[in-house]
Amino acid sequence: MAPSSASSSAPAYPSAARISDSLCFPQYSASLRCLEESNQDKSKCQQQFDDYKECRKKEREARLERNRKKSFFQ
Repeated sequence: MAPSSASSSAPAYPSAARISDSLCFPQYSASLRCLEESNQDKSKCQQQFDDYKECRKKEREARLERNRKKSFFQ
């Protein structure tokens, strides 16, 4: 059977999620809000960037652990 067409609403890769679906969306939003409020002065938003980066790191580690548990080659 042929793969589904690109016109479907599903992402091209099932694991590719939108940022709004991420557990890190609040940190992402805070980073953007900070940039807007500081007139794009990134130096004033370092804490928000670090918070988002740390969240993404934890999210990635959790995903990798879930994938390890599902592995067929254990």
